[in-house]
Amino acid sequence: MSENVLLNLDSEPRFDAISATDIEPAMTEAMNQANTAITALKAESGINWNNTVEALTNITERVGRIWGVVAHLNSVADTPELRAAYNALMPKVSEFFTAISQDIALYERFKSIKASAEYAQLSAAQQTKLNHDLRDFVLSGAELPEQEQAEFAALQAEGAQLSAAFSQNVLDATDAFALYFANGEALAGKENASGHSSSAADFAHDSEISGLTEEALAMFAAAAAAEGKTGYKIGLQMPHYLAVMQYAHNRELRQQLYHAYSTRASELGNDKWDNTANINRILQIAAREAQLLGFQNYAELSLATKMADTPQQVLAFLQDLASRAKPFAEKDLAEVKAFAHEQLGLDDLQPWDVNYASEKLRQAKYAFSQTEVKKYFPADRVLAGLFAQIDKLYGVHFIEKKVPVWHPDVRYYELEQGGAIIGGVYMDLYARAGKRGGAWMNDYRGRRRFTSGDHTGQLQTPIAYLVCNFTPPVAGNTARLSHDEILTLFHETGHGLHHLLTQVDELGVSGINGVEWDAVEMPSQFMENFVWEYDVLAGMSSHQDTGATLPKELYDKMLAAKNFQTGLFMLRQMEFAQFDMEIYSHPGCDWQQTLQEVRRRVAVMPQPDFNRFAHSFSHIFAGGYSAGYYSYSWAEVLSADIYAAFEEEADAAATGKRFWREVLAVGGSRPAMASFKAFRGREPNIDALLRHCGFHEAA
Repeated sequence: MSENVLLNLDSEPRFDAISATDIEPAMTEAMNQANTAITALKAESGINWNNTVEALTNITERVGRIWGVVAHLNSVADTPELRAAYNALMPKVSEFFTAISQDIALYERFKSIKASAEYAQLSAAQQTKLNHDLRDFVLSGAELPEQEQAEFAALQAEGAQLSAAFSQNVLDATDAFALYFANGEALAGKENASGHSSSAADFAHDSEISGLTEEALAMFAAAAAAEGKTGYKIGLQMPHYLAVMQYAHNRELRQQLYHAYSTRASELGNDKWDNTANINRILQIAAREAQLLGFQNYAELSLATKMADTPQQVLAFLQDLASRAKPFAEKDLAEVKAFAHEQLGLDDLQPWDVNYASEKLRQAKYAFSQTEVKKYFPADRVLAGLFAQIDKLYGVHFIEKKVPVWHPDVRYYELEQGGAIIGGVYMDLYARAGKRGGAWMNDYRGRRRFTSGDHTGQLQTPIAYLVCNFTPPVAGNTARLSHDEILTLFHETGHGLHHLLTQVDELGVSGINGVEWDAVEMPSQFMENFVWEYDVLAGMSSHQDTGATLPKELYDKMLAAKNFQTGLFMLRQMEFAQFDMEIYSHPGCDWQQTLQEVRRRVAVMPQPDFNRFAHSFSHIFAGGYSAGYYSYSWAEVLSADIYAAFEEEADAAATGKRFWREVLAVGGSRPAMASFKAFRGREPNIDALLRHCGFHEAA
């Protein structure tokens, strides 16, 4: 057992040596050892911080770290063997952590510390962690009668399994879809997203994919070649999907991809990936958990750990923002409809036409294309520019280090300041089969300073995973990033910096730990602003043919187009956020009907009846944003206001260091609003967001 890689996790795990067969024995051994240690902990006669809170942190961190590595691999390197092991263990892992969170003896020990003289001697971070722990015991059912505790635990385990199944269905439905385009010869068939074998209708000649960029064609050719085929393979991974929706002249092709993408994991595709039943049961479980804990609905339970107070407050905020955005969205839609009619001959603009017509309109209106911009941004130069900006703001350097990784594309960097290593980050940037879509940051471990045991006084530095799904490099060529992809990279790095630049020594509230969920997006959205500064963009640019820096003339066009269709984007976010809050606020509602009602109230572009967006809405059914999707918009108010301080003050480094000290460094050790006020000197103001979005202008 001692040879099991997962039982011997070091600073950087040996990812290349982890096998699916390691998972079950490692987790079983780790949980057994943990349960033995918890029994011994509860038998301790005295009760103090070190023999209770610190000891339990040591126990749970080891199990959580092993499972975290397994969950991470499941999301970035999915295989049938790994998935089977992950799914088989999930109920046991859920049971393990739920049992701890409901353990009345542990709860009583934590309460004793709060009531003791020792509490006043604890650091502010330790006091905050203890108070969070006491709250979380209650929210996990520690005060429930034994029978209801058991029911709550069973619901937690089932919910974890359903969330995993939801994500896996979306991944499988995405990966299964394929269209093949041959150069005059038919290719072998492949099962598509509907579960049926491809027919001759799935194949076409080059003329049917006209309009696609050279880069997109190279990507599609590489996808076909990976299966031993000639011609092109088009899938539903985001780089594939966007390439077609923005540039393909073939309207039928755009419609086909739109239909496949918007019906993923629904009853309109393969039954084995249909998420309808999963959504029904996830909502039932959420409502019952809330009821058991004395809340009227799950939205109230969700907000117990957030900045917002009530679902009504959140909905009022969303409705206000929607009302501000709607006139601009209507103007955006009218403009693209008129352009499509006059210039493209599209008299009945459909959802599968919007991206295509919008890109043509952008080119006509601002005299540049996204393809032109992308030629200036090789991935390596973008990373160097990102690191340079972080160095400018915080005086922190990124140094690449060779460590074992789960895929050859993955790179690892240590963060250095003043000669000391303060953290590390894995970067996995490119889309591929077997990798969950989207972009996210997660952590391998958090910062903590040990206060007992063999490691007393030692500092554990934080390590993060930063995962994106950018267009991959093809045939040995350098990967190049679109401006939107650069925005995503800066966004996720903002999350990473929130985790990595913490100076709190208590694990439960260091970095992003303990931060209210509706404030978590603030540092990430703040970082996006720098991607609109010319010096930042110029410093990371090098044209693929000439090596030239991004011309100021092209930048000016990009800046002029910055708020292009911002109204439509904002209204789309309001649609998603209101749907989320509505279905979790009204137990037993018809969620599909609710989505239609929200769309009728909020959206300006009608969606076809076949659209099944909710079936792949992983954020709220599998990603931790249940009754919390509004966080993106609320955090955008905070982040825009914070960036306004950088606009107002001339010394970016001084302002950056102050932002680090008052926001990033303190993590979850104090309320997010207190951190915001400490930096800004006042309450948040929505004006900066409205100005950045262009909503301060007359519609």
